Amino acid sequence: MDHEAEVLIIGGGAIGICCAHYLREQGKEVTVVEKGQVCSGASYGNAGLIVPSYSIPLAAPGVILQCIKWLPDPESPFYIKPSLRPALLSWMWKFRGACNDRHVRRSIPVLHGLTLQSLHLFEELAGMQGLHFGFEKKGLLDLFRTTAELEEGKKAFRLLQTFGIEGDVLGKAELAELTGGLRTRAVGAIFSHGDAHLIPDQFVKQLAGHAAEHGVHLATSTEVMGLEASGRRVTRVHTTRGDISAEEVIVAGGAWSPQIARDLHIRLMIEPAKGYSVTFKKPEGFPEIPCNLAEAKVVLTPMGDTARFAGTLELAGFDQSINRRRVGAVLKTVPAYLPDLEPDNMDIMEIWQGLRPCTPDGLPYIGRPRSYDNVIVAAGHGMLGISLAPATGKMVSQLATGETPFMDLFPLRIERFS
Repeated sequence: MDHEAEVLIIGGGAIGICCAHYLREQGKEVTVVEKGQVCSGASYGNAGLIVPSYSIPLAAPGVILQCIKWLPDPESPFYIKPSLRPALLSWMWKFRGACNDRHVRRSIPVLHGLTLQSLHLFEELAGMQGLHFGFEKKGLLDLFRTTAELEEGKKAFRLLQTFGIEGDVLGKAELAELTGGLRTRAVGAIFSHGDAHLIPDQFVKQLAGHAAEHGVHLATSTEVMGLEASGRRVTRVHTTRGDISAEEVIVAGGAWSPQIARDLHIRLMIEPAKGYSVTFKKPEGFPEIPCNLAEAKVVLTPMGDTARFAGTLELAGFDQSINRRRVGAVLKTVPAYLPDLEPDNMDIMEIWQGLRPCTPDGLPYIGRPRSYDNVIVAAGHGMLGISLAPATGKMVSQLATGETPFMDLFPLRIERFS
């Protein structure tokens, strides 16, 4: 059945739901369309981190060489499925071009500013009646197995310190205090005490429920099939449940955003990057502070009475199958750092995979495309979707209502790869 909406948001993940929440707060009539269920994509099973300390973009010096070393190993933290797909080759070329120190130094203030704003907004959201999503500001521990990697970690940390990001370098004795005496094979750690974590699916679903109670219409199992435009305005969105006319259209479809925007001839360089997580019943003695196993790129997050191990980045297109070997690679790294945590002896609850929307430069797209007056894109947040969701939602609401956004949008512009 055809209907009208003041604001139509395409995508019911963390980004789309945060956009809906803040637009509703601005008095807008909002409809969200989601091809699955709310929080059924990358927002569901991730590590749940809110990390101002992770302000160095994915594209950074040394990453290309490290990726080349990892390519022959199907169990490596980063894996590219061999392909001559033009979109992937173009993405890789742009990624190579962004792996330089100048890009990193320009990007750190952008990512840090977005994440700090999100952290502030998360604190507000956690204080709202009826929202209980396990938000805890306990910091993050980066554990290092080798002295060489610890020195590299210190180098990156010193760079972050020049941008006002705080933390401490820890020895083994200090580390034992923060892990509750849990044995570790790490030679040292970096403790970022300004970071936080939450239970991601509880956050997105509860915020969606709150928004629905206050008038946001959630249309799930509703897939967008195309967009129709006249001049500088999108006039109609075709879905599997009828057409929708909207005054404002927000594209927040995660890894699927390039397909959604294609009818408008908007080119979004986003590659789906598959990640995995395994959730267990939380064993006795599990750290209460999230831990990043630095060399392995695996994160351990306490989530209420559960514990989640998350990791890997796999460029394999829209293949959503679960590679058991890569899941096994995530799990076997844990006792290599924390020998008291043996996944084979833990009660498994769920194995999950999701496609993170990655741009070549590690920065999201947030803003209006030059060719349209009633379209806003909010996509390409990579592995920082949860971290950046409230800030993105706030910024989108400011754009949609004609307010000046809280930070400069130029680094996040839609046409930056054109």
